[in-house]
Amino acid sequence: MRKEDCFYLGKIVSKYSFKGEVLVKLDADEPEIYENMESVFVLMKGDILVPFFIDRCRLHKSALLRIDFEEVKDEAAANRIMGHQLYLPLSALPKLEGDKFYFHEVIGFDVLDDVHGNIGKITGVNDTTSQAIFEIEKDGKEILVPIIDEILKKVDRENKAIHVRTPEGLVDLYLG
Repeated sequence: MRKEDCFYLGKIVSKYSFKGEVLVKLDADEPEIYENMESVFVLMKGDILVPFFIDRCRLHKSALLRIDFEEVKDEAAANRIMGHQLYLPLSALPKLEGDKFYFHEVIGFDVLDDVHGNIGKITGVNDTTSQAIFEIEKDGKEILVPIIDEILKKVDRENKAIHVRTPEGLVDLYLG
């Protein structure tokens, strides 16, 4: 499995018991949907994804997942995977409908503004800031548009387009 074909689920943050159970801090809006997983991929040294099978998996204090891996049955084995990241195949993501979307699925979508028309294609999403931002490319220039409800009007998956209403002057700042 390639990392590009997967999504980041979370990170192993601590040991839970002397029997090798670990706690994973999830990067998910709905952690409960990951409670009954059968396996995950653990990112090992050298950026290699290794499948790990799960004996038992359950929520622990809402945002943490307590996992008992088949292959990890003592503290030494748990220490070897401590701090490692977990991934799942993109196909394991629940389908989103309406105007909800995963950041990776809108890469390549056209952005259609109410005033300026097509303002370019989404080349990425910067979610390292407090506010996620569309990175849009138009004629070799980059346009940054915040992903907020006031701007985002419609996600059109069929036509691979996102409709927005940008604040006055925002697009002109980049193209003007």
